[in-house]
Amino acid sequence: MNVRRRLLTGTAIAGATALSLGTLSACSGASDKDGKPQVVASFYPMEFLAKQIIGDADVRVDTLTKPGVEPHDLELKPRQVGDLSKADVVVYLKGLQPAVDEAVGQSEAKHKVDAATLTSLEKHGSSEHGHDHEGHDHAEGEHEGEHEHEGEHEHDHGGEAGGDPHVWLDPTKYAEVAKGLNKKLAEAYPDHKADFQKNTDALVTKLTALDKEFTAGLKNRTTDTFITTHAAFGYLAERYGLDQEGISGISPEAEASPARIKEIQEIAKKEKVSTVFFETLASNKGAKTVAEDTGLGTGVLDPIEGINDKSKGDDYFEVMRANLAALKQALGAR
Repeated sequence: MNVRRRLLTGTAIAGATALSLGTLSACSGASDKDGKPQVVASFYPMEFLAKQIIGDADVRVDTLTKPGVEPHDLELKPRQVGDLSKADVVVYLKGLQPAVDEAVGQSEAKHKVDAATLTSLEKHGSSEHGHDHEGHDHAEGEHEGEHEHEGEHEHDHGGEAGGDPHVWLDPTKYAEVAKGLNKKLAEAYPDHKADFQKNTDALVTKLTALDKEFTAGLKNRTTDTFITTHAAFGYLAERYGLDQEGISGISPEAEASPARIKEIQEIAKKEKVSTVFFETLASNKGAKTVAEDTGLGTGVLDPIEGINDKSKGDDYFEVMRANLAALKQALGAR
């Protein structure tokens, strides 16, 4: 997917901050309206974690990225930049939303939590320059090996933070972030430390159960390979021994090259792939074009960068289980 990033320049952000701070009486932040302490999350996966950990505590959680907005394309409004400075805690994931990274860097928030520092980032990609699986055996127990091509094509917005930022798509990585965020929130709101810990323990238990569901559900499969428009599933692929094949140049303005379509067709035939996955927040035109040209079916694999009315579930866990069902069908898992 070609990520179209419309960034606020440093000058624009500085101006926006000044505008916000100069007009607080006219457009006050959420924390001013109800008097509650405020946590601002950059986008859905961070918002979901914060709300799960905070639970019933009298702390408000707001997000910069509204439902239905592609996070990479986020444009920050002056009021949002102002809210960042007024927040007690800002939770974001550096490397995913450059406009947010820059605004957070200039904000005066008391606590700035970069989720990328709460776990280890890795570099992922897809084998856009070749796919060598000669002699690959799909027998049980051989899905944990290294993938020959992994990292050959770095995800286009992973390099800014030195790695792929999509850590929430591996439940075990997401649990690591949850534990780290719990500590940061407890520092900001020490009176709620015990409740935050209890909520975090419950969340980690649910994430551990989800990981076991994926491991068991994908154990007996016909193929390890899945094809997707958005190379966001590197952590998921690595965790469960899968091979992610991203389609280069898919966006509303661009299409896959004839050479890449031919390569996808060859990979699909060799690896017994039946499905091209698209997602809910990005255009699916390119995926459907490739599916038609290769004779493959289409399905939805959601990177869960946001929840909207097209999402196959109302929260992270429901959509992850929908992803598992889609992968099981596409991979021929029994």
